[in-house]
Amino acid sequence: MARYRLRFLLQEFDLLGPEVILGRSPECHITIEDPLVSRRHARIKLGNDHAVVEDLGSRNGVRVNGKRIESPNPLDNGDRIRIGTQELVFFIAGAREKSSRTTGFMRLCRACGVPYPEGISCCPHCGADDAEEDTTISGLVVEPQRSWTFRLLGEVIDRALGAGRPDEAERVLRRAAEEMDERMSAGERLDPEQVATITGYALRLAAIRRDAEWLSWALTVHRGQQMVPSEQVLTHLEQLDSSTVPSLASLVEQFAVWMRSVPGMDGPDDVVLDRLERLTTRGSAGE
Repeated sequence: MARYRLRFLLQEFDLLGPEVILGRSPECHITIEDPLVSRRHARIKLGNDHAVVEDLGSRNGVRVNGKRIESPNPLDNGDRIRIGTQELVFFIAGAREKSSRTTGFMRLCRACGVPYPEGISCCPHCGADDAEEDTTISGLVVEPQRSWTFRLLGEVIDRALGAGRPDEAERVLRRAAEEMDERMSAGERLDPEQVATITGYALRLAAIRRDAEWLSWALTVHRGQQMVPSEQVLTHLEQLDSSTVPSLASLVEQFAVWMRSVPGMDGPDDVVLDRLERLTTRGSAGE
């Protein structure tokens, strides 16, 4: 019988048949701590000379080499399995690994807009196979999984908020917030669109929770990045109510004072500052 292995992060696991369950539950054969992974997310069935992976009805699906599977999918040596935001690589012991050319260049997928290494034949994020038409980006230093991770997290948060499930939205948002905080602590410059999207969800949650925790965090991120709030973020701020969100006026006032004090900051224009200062003088969002 062939020997199968699965590479996840910096570890490799021997897969022992007849099946291996992957998911968030500690009862799974391989447990993956990821809020986008279901408790029992996927199953790999192992035979003497073949292996297949199938989705166990997970909320966010299973992708093999970038394409979402709808039925049991055969696995070949070097196939990449994505569940949640995690990517695992399937190996057949002794088989020749699929070649992958490592270069210093990235391609920008025209289909989903996510960069990926030039040596890959198709986009690992959306499965688009028109790599020859994609834009090659020279010298781009980027970890594609991070952009893809934030996109997935944002979609899940948006669905949870839209469905009236704030607890689920907050759980996923905390993961995104921790990732952003770690990157800022390391001195990284965050993508402005990602900041606007994630802090926008934080402000929506602040309105639902009626507390200042997520409001304070959103403004702290903007200060840490020396970033002027986008139109999207300003709109969410204006929808907050100071009668139900403690410290709204004082937190926004402190932020406006800080914006005026930063020399050479990109922005801030008077329109943005005027909108912020109006928030410090009115009693509620409807006034």
